[in-house]
Amino acid sequence: MSDYLPQEVITNILVRLPIKSLVRCTSVCKSWSSMIKNSSFIRAHLSRTINLNNLHGTHLLLLHKVSCESSSSSFCHNTFIHEVKEDDYSLHYDNHAFDEYCKIGFQSPIADMEMYNECFRVVGICNGLVCLADDLSRYGYNFIIWNPSIRKLVTLPKPGVTFKTVGGYDACHGFAFDAITNDYKVVRLVEDQNRFIEGQTENQTFVEVYSLAAGSWSNPWFVDPQCSISAHSPQAFVNGALHWDARGLASNSYCFFILAFDVGSELFREIMMPKSLDLDFVSALRLSVSGYGNSLALFMRSNEYTNSFLDIWVMKEYCVEESWTKLITLRPQGPERSLPKALCFRKSSEVVMANHEQHHYRGEARNELVSLDLVSGQFKNLGISQYQYYTIDSYEESIVLLDRNEAVSC
Repeated sequence: MSDYLPQEVITNILVRLPIKSLVRCTSVCKSWSSMIKNSSFIRAHLSRTINLNNLHGTHLLLLHKVSCESSSSSFCHNTFIHEVKEDDYSLHYDNHAFDEYCKIGFQSPIADMEMYNECFRVVGICNGLVCLADDLSRYGYNFIIWNPSIRKLVTLPKPGVTFKTVGGYDACHGFAFDAITNDYKVVRLVEDQNRFIEGQTENQTFVEVYSLAAGSWSNPWFVDPQCSISAHSPQAFVNGALHWDARGLASNSYCFFILAFDVGSELFREIMMPKSLDLDFVSALRLSVSGYGNSLALFMRSNEYTNSFLDIWVMKEYCVEESWTKLITLRPQGPERSLPKALCFRKSSEVVMANHEQHHYRGEARNELVSLDLVSGQFKNLGISQYQYYTIDSYEESIVLLDRNEAVSC
């Protein structure tokens, strides 16, 4: 029957199908398979999905949670996980009830003996793709780009900058989409720590970029402006650029800013933080950058015994430094309650947080996932607890990777 229909009509029908049906349709005939795996069709299907989610409020959040024997966080972004009991991925509706949409099975293609850590860390999520890195507690060089919706993944080659090539280092990563070239990129910032040993005063921070289209890492080059970064510093992909918190050395004192990397031009620039933000070397290590719609947010967390607080700032107009606004300051609500860790903004502008409670008299800890209403200041328990580690971010279902020959089923 399809022989009697114009191709544009068939395309119009197929683009409206759910993902599982589309994958089945690739087996109907060669012409359908070629049509569905075409990059323009993949973009059209993704665009329609995003528009429908915006229209009907059916946005999704991807949650990664890890249960382990022991886990602790240092004063910066490092998290140490040992003896993993459960490593779980799931999709939830970004609604008031936080309903579970589905659980996601993940089968790693990396053999246990080749894994440097017991589980992967979510670097970033973009257009239905999830970037995973094997670097949660120790140096790791396994990277994966994974599409949970179609159960396909691509394993990246090992990067060029490693412990063997530069010695001790700190690294943070980002994952983004280059709309100009229709390419997905993994960006790796590596700060060479040997300068402290060799008595150097200037930072030696490199960047190397993996291109999914090319299937390879670029040669590393120096970050400009030179700066220091915090290991595992969370990324924020906004307006075609990746953002991390960074610190530079000026006039023998540290200056703090947001480092932005335009994924199209592959050039860096600085975005200034709020002028009233009081930062020093230690407090800056508790700072993280997040996305806030089409702009940026800052989560500033202090765990000092006499002055614990969590400040949430937003840049109401992207790249306009005067638009930085502090939305709220949180403080511990009792002797056994510690400050929650802010994870991300929801579409409703609520903030998802990991709330850690230590009950000394019972000798147990509770790690609850909660959502904060910034207007009322009220917390809502999302019904998930007892996990030691969480990451969560927005997710859109897509068929990206369906056209990649190197993508394998998982």
